[in-house]
Amino acid sequence: MHSLIEELPKIIAEGKKEVERILERLQSPNKITLQTNELVLPSKDQSGFFRGQVPEFNDKSWLNRLIYGDNLLVMQALLAGDPETGLPSMRGKIDLIYIDPPFDSKADYRTIVTLPNSTIEQKPTVIEQFAYSDTWKDGTVSYLKMIYPRLALMKELLKDTGSLIVHLDWHVSHYVKILLDEIMGKNNFVNEIIWCYGGGGAPQNYYPRKHDNLLWYTKGDKWTFNKQYRPYSEGTLQRGLTAVKGDNYKLNEEGAGLDDWWADKKVQKILSPTAYENLKFPTQKPEGLLNRIILGHSNEGDIVADFFSGSGTTAAVAEKLGRRWIICDIGKPAIMISRKRLIDQDAKPFLYQSIGDYQKESFASGKLYKRVGDLSQVVLNLFGAMPFTPEQYPSRNLGYIKNSRTLVLVDSPSKLTGLNTIKKAQELRETFLGGWEKVIILGWNFVFDIATIIQNLDDDKIEVLVIPPDLLDKLKSKSSYQKLIKSGEIRFSSLQYLSVKEPIITDYSDELVAITIELENYILLSPDALPLDDFNKEKLQEIIASDPLALIEYWSIDPDYDGEVFRSKWQDYRGNRENEDEYRVVTKTELFVPKKKGKRTICVRAVDVFGFESVWMKEVD
Repeated sequence: MHSLIEELPKIIAEGKKEVERILERLQSPNKITLQTNELVLPSKDQSGFFRGQVPEFNDKSWLNRLIYGDNLLVMQALLAGDPETGLPSMRGKIDLIYIDPPFDSKADYRTIVTLPNSTIEQKPTVIEQFAYSDTWKDGTVSYLKMIYPRLALMKELLKDTGSLIVHLDWHVSHYVKILLDEIMGKNNFVNEIIWCYGGGGAPQNYYPRKHDNLLWYTKGDKWTFNKQYRPYSEGTLQRGLTAVKGDNYKLNEEGAGLDDWWADKKVQKILSPTAYENLKFPTQKPEGLLNRIILGHSNEGDIVADFFSGSGTTAAVAEKLGRRWIICDIGKPAIMISRKRLIDQDAKPFLYQSIGDYQKESFASGKLYKRVGDLSQVVLNLFGAMPFTPEQYPSRNLGYIKNSRTLVLVDSPSKLTGLNTIKKAQELRETFLGGWEKVIILGWNFVFDIATIIQNLDDDKIEVLVIPPDLLDKLKSKSSYQKLIKSGEIRFSSLQYLSVKEPIITDYSDELVAITIELENYILLSPDALPLDDFNKEKLQEIIASDPLALIEYWSIDPDYDGEVFRSKWQDYRGNRENEDEYRVVTKTELFVPKKKGKRTICVRAVDVFGFESVWMKEVD
């Protein structure tokens, strides 16, 4: 068995090849793109309605970005540019990148969902695993393979005068420094900053581990650095006051220049359980630490990025310090916490985006199933359907339930399941081999308004189910497929569904109308599709039956949805300090909006406590 040091050259060589493939792909038409889910317009106005100027998408205006998705894909999308919102390629545009990646600590960070009168413990999904669980199949080797191409893409995004600060601890800092020396250049290593902190824990057999390592690299030989100071100690002040050699011992007015170990009061303490900023996120870092990093390594108006953003501390501090920001995370709980945090501090309007083709990218990077037909056959078998032969249906994504008159259609991971797929399924139900009683569609990704489409069709002989989002990750080998067949653990769930009462519109003034919006019901997809044990599934089932709206984590309203970009002009969320119950959203609100001629489309978007999104739309006069 090779030692880890012997594995490093192989890890570096494989990482370089992967980065070359990624950079080559950026030149092809098949670029990875970002999908804009929401333009968030935070407001502290009493009605919650955003009264400022709604920003337009163009090359000259900047919008901060909160992005959900695998950061390897997110960085590729940023390098390619975002034509939808007028963002040019970000290659060489970012001034400071700070990341706090997992430390390979073998910790298992589970998500605790607190609901009225109950708590539910959710295990991380496979897709979210490296956001919450630092465990990889091959231990530290897998960790280093994961981090190498990500660090290389960060270098591509940095300005020539930019800095990269990587926050680690004793688990892997030494190994990651070797990778960083290779990627950034050994001569571009400036400092190893030691962040010292206090806290509980008194081991009997070794010294308490009370510091982290921040590795600071620059891209070129010039960089932004704003010297910072700390107050003098009482002893230094006394010596300065009693010095007899005049200016030779004169103290700076600003204080003592910072060293590369930080143990002063501004950053020393980790977050206490009762700290105002503590959001109960497992790896959250204090704002004081990020304040020092961002002040020291960027200027006002600079772009700061964090690609393992967790609870959003980097964005929250960058916002307060007048920096522009881009953050992303692969964990839905992290994204929800960050969005609420930024709204709560009344941030400037920002975009919430995602990798729209996650399943497409997973499929493209997989080695086992290269054709959609092959993958569809696997999905049909896991669902318990019999595939038709290629002669009967050449696309190979159609099957049937044995001893029934039910068709099963599997959509492609490269597509968004929407109206066209449903119409095709209806046609197959009526005409294929003499007709069928029912058709089931199995989809990977769905169009924005899929629930509204299904409601409007009002066809009880069609059913749309969700293929488990982590299925492609589980299908890494033929043996894993056989295990899934035998275990029967794959669950295909129904789409979640939000219902809203009929909006009430009344004249408020000559210029304004009042629109009353009230949530009516929320139907969650099957608890079997969630990473819960049986005990937590039972608790969830009770809440679904008795108080389904308690599952809503966040909801927002666009009273003039244009069919393209959802502009969140009002929002509420669990934990909003203005609400009476911290574990519930308000379910009814009144908006005051300008009058308009003709029809307007009201759109409501809701996110539940597990991160699943639902949309309701209504055209009104």
